[in-house]
Amino acid sequence: MAKHHKNINIIISGGGTGGHIFPALAIANELKKRKPQANILFVGAKNRMEMEKVPAHGYPITGLWISGINRRQKWRNWSFPLKLISSILKAKKLIHDFKPDVVIGTGGFASGPVLLAAQQKNIPTFIQEQNSYPGITNKLLSKKALKIYTAYDNLTRFFDVQKIVKTGNPVREDLHNINLNTTDSRQFFGLNPNKKTILSLGGSLGAHPINEAVKKILPALKEEDYQIIWQTGPNDYNTYKQLANDTIKVVPFIKDMAKAYAAADLIISRAGAGTISELAIIGKPVILVPSPYVAEDHQTKNAKALAQKKAAVLIHEKDLSQQLWTEIKTVFNSSEKANELSKNIKEIAKPEATKQIVDDILTTISK
Repeated sequence: MAKHHKNINIIISGGGTGGHIFPALAIANELKKRKPQANILFVGAKNRMEMEKVPAHGYPITGLWISGINRRQKWRNWSFPLKLISSILKAKKLIHDFKPDVVIGTGGFASGPVLLAAQQKNIPTFIQEQNSYPGITNKLLSKKALKIYTAYDNLTRFFDVQKIVKTGNPVREDLHNINLNTTDSRQFFGLNPNKKTILSLGGSLGAHPINEAVKKILPALKEEDYQIIWQTGPNDYNTYKQLANDTIKVVPFIKDMAKAYAAADLIISRAGAGTISELAIIGKPVILVPSPYVAEDHQTKNAKALAQKKAAVLIHEKDLSQQLWTEIKTVFNSSEKANELSKNIKEIAKPEATKQIVDDILTTISK
């Protein structure tokens, strides 16, 4: 396989959402630390967020013309076969030209064609599966992958038990050194260092139902003298930005997530697997609102897995406007409840995930 006298070539493919991009970047950074000479190429989907996020971290990326199947607007799928054929052809050419020693897929539309093309050439492939319920692409590709790195138990129904390595999900590096000061972090966002603070997140693109529910509870927050860092997502920002004041900080996107987490007493969030892995390392009380629109409804499955362990509060999107304020008050009025949530979510944290994955990949290919 990888010869010792040449630089190692690595393709990493994943994207579509932050949940697939951040693990891919974490793995790339760890590989670069161990193998400074490695040539790392990312492959993503054209017009998706990875096309700007990855170069911002200093890695080259090539985009494929690919998208998922639209489950809500079926008529939009007419171009899917064309995109798939085009992507498979481009992936084959990429594999031929770049000659990777190893290909790593972290999920998302682009990783399908790339791993498939690599497997046809007998190039070692590895899958990092973030969710408790894998998508169809990873189920198919797992048959020829060498290893599958998972974050949840009970995946033997989908994958060969011999290939599964339970590592947890890789998270952004800055979260590992989150001994950030709460006071400083609140002041960074222009908030009062002494007030109870909520952080509301809708995932990297924002979540309209969460934003609407937050808007509805603003008068109650004011009455209780709580403050909020409200990440609306870029699409909704103009709708809500005029609601900002000294206790309501409205932002389209948060660059410094570590500071936002440090400032918060309670976090409202979607239930993507990557987000959950970050929240476990942070270890603060969390209200999870799974998106019902994702493939295989995996966010609901992720959130239920935590709620059963009393590691998070689960609110279904349809119940959000009725339940959000009640659940916030419950956490803020009972330090016992807050401590229980905090302690239980910390227990599922896997801070060493990235190191373990890279150890295993390098060991496997050196054989």
